[in-house]
Amino acid sequence: MANLLSALGIAGALTIIIFTGWITAAEAAPPPLALVTTIVLPHTGGRIDHMDIDLARERLFVAEIGNGSLDVVDLASRKVIKRLSGLDEPQGVVFVPKADVLAVGCGGDGTVRLYDGRTYAPRGVVKLGDDADDARLDPATGDIIIAYGGGGLAIIDPVTATVVKTIALPAHPEGFQIAGDRAFVNVPDGGQIDVVNLHTGKRLATWPLSGLSANFPMALGDGGRIATGFRSPDVFALFDQTNGHLVGRLADCSTADDIDFDAKRQRYYVSCGSGEIDTFALSGGKLHLTGRVPTAWEARTSLFVPQLDRLFLAVRAGLLFGSNAAIRIYRPLP
Repeated sequence: MANLLSALGIAGALTIIIFTGWITAAEAAPPPLALVTTIVLPHTGGRIDHMDIDLARERLFVAEIGNGSLDVVDLASRKVIKRLSGLDEPQGVVFVPKADVLAVGCGGDGTVRLYDGRTYAPRGVVKLGDDADDARLDPATGDIIIAYGGGGLAIIDPVTATVVKTIALPAHPEGFQIAGDRAFVNVPDGGQIDVVNLHTGKRLATWPLSGLSANFPMALGDGGRIATGFRSPDVFALFDQTNGHLVGRLADCSTADDIDFDAKRQRYYVSCGSGEIDTFALSGGKLHLTGRVPTAWEARTSLFVPQLDRLFLAVRAGLLFGSNAAIRIYRPLP
């Protein structure tokens, strides 16, 4: 019995040492993001989709697909100062600084609605016909590029509110990114990533995705890398944009919907509907999961703004009466 008690005492001491060491290690590695503040989005129900920002006026645009509205959030006062209502499933949103135009892609009626960047008065409507979705600014031309329909990208002149060009794709495009004269496009229903030339409108390459499917969010990283989030299985993957070769892959949080790249810290933020933000980094040629931050159920829409060094996360209203949708603002650490 004495020997047994002695053994248990040694085991207990070892357990305390190991547990204490684990706490010390955890305390030595702070979380990658710290919550700074929360801005309430009153009277907003349903899912929230994409966001963009007017840096000069410090205004955040939030497309509220389930609410049929777009909120303009003043970051200085931390309040919603304008709501554009009556939109049919607003999804993609992009602000064009040079033209001072705000564009909203509506999935329900397939329109892209343009507004004055200062007054938010209507500036025109472009009818694409079907499922206007993710939208981005082409920094080289100042045009709006938007994914839409059964398979296409539309290039829109924000001043004249006209379609400059359309580029055919094999199925509906989801997240995409622009690098020079090329666009890299997730095409989940085709099980591939397509590379297209924005000037000629031609597809340059198709990257097959063996063993991975449901590729929705995408981000550009340094070193010519394309980051993509998959939902079947839940995987974060990096590809070489010159040839489509897989650089690395790791399991991530469930239902990834946005990926943001933090060039200053060389890491990626993946926001997921399961209620987490995962952070990844490439070190020594190997991909690492560097942190996981708990958020909220269905908080899967994010936007990292490097000029402000802040990550904005959209949180939908909960099921309880009186709960509000909100924008959480995080500061990257360290």
